Amino acid sequence: MSNLAKYVFPTVIDEAIIYPDSDGKPMSDNTKQYQYIILLQVNLDDMFAENPDVFVAADLLWYPLKGRPSIRAAPDTMVILGRPKGHRGSYKQWEENDIAPQVAFEILSPGNTWQEMSEKRRFYERYGVQEYYEYDPDKGTLEVWMRDEEGLRPISFVGGWQSPLLEITMRLEPDGALSVFYPDGSRFLPPVESRRLAREAMAEAEQERERAEQAEQEKVRLAAKLRELGIDPTSL
Repeated sequence: MSNLAKYVFPTVIDEAIIYPDSDGKPMSDNTKQYQYIILLQVNLDDMFAENPDVFVAADLLWYPLKGRPSIRAAPDTMVILGRPKGHRGSYKQWEENDIAPQVAFEILSPGNTWQEMSEKRRFYERYGVQEYYEYDPDKGTLEVWMRDEEGLRPISFVGGWQSPLLEITMRLEPDGALSVFYPDGSRFLPPVESRRLAREAMAEAEQERERAEQAEQEKVRLAAKLRELGIDPTSL
């Protein structure tokens, strides 16, 4: 018997590693949490609409390490500067020039535990988030972490806080509601409010057009009347 026959050679199976596009968890636990997630995602997307290299996502799984699908997080909203817009099933960092999300937001719900949020903060610190915001709509609290040479550190602030990277301002109202403002000072609006204002603007523009048409018709009528009286309206 050949010496080779003494050995059993393992069969090499090349199985692709699967990175699921869903973690099986809901986007939000209640309507209040969902409202703020959408407020941030829609308005940030709108703010960077003309910049092709800013990607904004809500509840999208982020895989920071190739070959480690169990290491992942799904920020309620995240912003990645330097990556193109476009649809993704998940954000695989090694396919994105190894650029980590720079800004992450979490909107808390009653089901979030202290341990769970602490683990999320450690994840964001470990994998490169520069700014992390945590808002609890039930308690009316906003917590801010900024990265320094040692990692993410909590920031104390009074009144409002302006994001160094995004230049948006976040402010807690007396009732605990979170207001967010564009760099120009205008307020982030929920989609339904934006549509209402757009409809009002369109209605006002239509009314102005009708008023201009009526004024022009009146001008033509008066000119015709003057001509009937033998008066050249252009001479007036």
